[in-house]
Amino acid sequence: MAVTPVVLCLSKAGEDTAAKVAAILNAPIHGREGRVAKADAFFPDALEHVRTLFAAGTPIVGICAAGILVRAVAPLLNDKHSEPPVLAIPDDGSTVIPLLGGHHGANRLARQIAEGLQSHAAVTTAGDVALGVALDEPPAGWVLANPSAAKGAMMALLNGGGARVCGDEAARASWLADLPDGDAVEIICTQEDWPIGENALLFHPQRATLGVGCARNCPPEELAELVQTALKDAGISPKALRGIYTLDLKADEPAMLELSKQLGVPLRLFTAEELEAETPRLETPSEVVFAEVGCHGVSEAAALAGSGASGFLGITKRKTAMATCAIAMADQPITQLHGRPRGKLSIIGIGPGQHSWRTPEASALVAEAEELVGYGLYINLLGALAHGKTRSDFPLGGEEDRCRYALEQAGQGKNVALICSGDAGIYAMGALVFELLDRTEAELGVSQAARRIEVISAPGVSALQGAAARAGAPLGHDFCAISLSDLLTPREDIIKRLKAAAKGDFVIAFYNPVSMRRRTLLAEARDILLEHRPADTPVMLASSLGRPEEHIRYRRLDELKVDEVDMLTVVLVGSSHSKLAQLGEGPRMYTPRGYARRIDGDLAQKET
Repeated sequence: MAVTPVVLCLSKAGEDTAAKVAAILNAPIHGREGRVAKADAFFPDALEHVRTLFAAGTPIVGICAAGILVRAVAPLLNDKHSEPPVLAIPDDGSTVIPLLGGHHGANRLARQIAEGLQSHAAVTTAGDVALGVALDEPPAGWVLANPSAAKGAMMALLNGGGARVCGDEAARASWLADLPDGDAVEIICTQEDWPIGENALLFHPQRATLGVGCARNCPPEELAELVQTALKDAGISPKALRGIYTLDLKADEPAMLELSKQLGVPLRLFTAEELEAETPRLETPSEVVFAEVGCHGVSEAAALAGSGASGFLGITKRKTAMATCAIAMADQPITQLHGRPRGKLSIIGIGPGQHSWRTPEASALVAEAEELVGYGLYINLLGALAHGKTRSDFPLGGEEDRCRYALEQAGQGKNVALICSGDAGIYAMGALVFELLDRTEAELGVSQAARRIEVISAPGVSALQGAAARAGAPLGHDFCAISLSDLLTPREDIIKRLKAAAKGDFVIAFYNPVSMRRRTLLAEARDILLEHRPADTPVMLASSLGRPEEHIRYRRLDELKVDEVDMLTVVLVGSSHSKLAQLGEGPRMYTPRGYARRIDGDLAQKET
């Protein structure tokens, strides 16, 4: 799923231009709080917001000075091949400047915006300026087989050389028609794998679609060998495939997933009804297949459905004991993928709340998602990053409904993000998602469609890590985490774990320390710990970590009071070795690991 650009507006003077650009791109406007009156979403800090969007892979069109965007993204610049487009437009819209990602969409966006504004696109990429084409960014439906050679080819052309366009698909490459003639660069346009010389570029038109089918647990190598033989016989490079297509019942088939990964070609799915509509075009319809899956063919029908109305079978169904494949051809390069993607659920930990603690991976998965699911407060913490997404809020206590809903939505082919605070795998929704996937439907698990999705877990900064960072280094030695909620864990099990952790002298992070009705377990935990460690053991109380109302304080273990703790508080109890260092900025809690004892021993050994 392509990520929609965001139009940033930093001042009232740029509001009109921002509105025009947003209309041209069908994109949302993010406005600076207190300075912009009209926007779809607002942010308090321009530099931090730009960095968040950039790290998430979101194309940025800033109605502002170019320097602001440069200063914001400079610390994040790493790989020009993966960075999103960044463009700057002055308040009056007089020019559009692609700053980053020229050959990854920025130049195209600049021209599109400039045409809509009737202004000027200040494209500075040499190839675009001198030749009117970027050879490393072919149009949709074409792919460059040897992108590493593009820079040298462009330099040869810019230095006055010409190009010779050849190959059996050259007639379809109208976008290369205006290149200067000559022999400095050979440009080959073909569907075949081709030996590539030193000064040559190989472009494939993606006119071919691959349809596949297989029995459950088909060996991946069996399907791969069948497909490779068919492609070779058809004279088609794997890079010339627009997609791999199959029946949606096969969305989680390991052989299909491995084939897509090996070939680097997206896997797309059709329902049995959609494939059955292709029956009049099939060469080898089968009543046996219809009785089994509801359509008269899978591989041929999927290939044809992927190629569109103009498609025809280039390779009819081939089969092995457990697999089938077919290849269809369109009359022109295919610019849009047909079918639907495999559903995807991203289980995302967004940290305790402070957006700078959210990982770039988490932000990127949120940006890609179509729907956000979670407790409303957690989704709200995403701020402007959540704008424009379908969101489904669930209350506290609705955890199983929340996870089940997210799984079933992904089962429909959607890209869904399940939003959790802290780390999703620590006292959050991660374990419940996999528990539901591990149950059968009869055991009140989820549907078969939901079990065919892709599931990704993105790590987050946990509450105990956030609290420890604010404290100093209380987790410098062995530690554990214990939830004091007895809703899902029997009280006697919690007491057993408390006694074991106390006896083991672990630093302990208490999650869910109290609730409106549960007020005694924290006091019991304090008393159990006092049996094994000093009364003056330091305790840190960290409330609303990473949020404006964050509140940090320290207590002695024997003075820990239940009434100053709530569900938004993480309680960190030191071990018998934990200490509070009194520093200029206040007390800092740490647990020594033993380096000082080792140093003292070394000194003593030297003295003797």
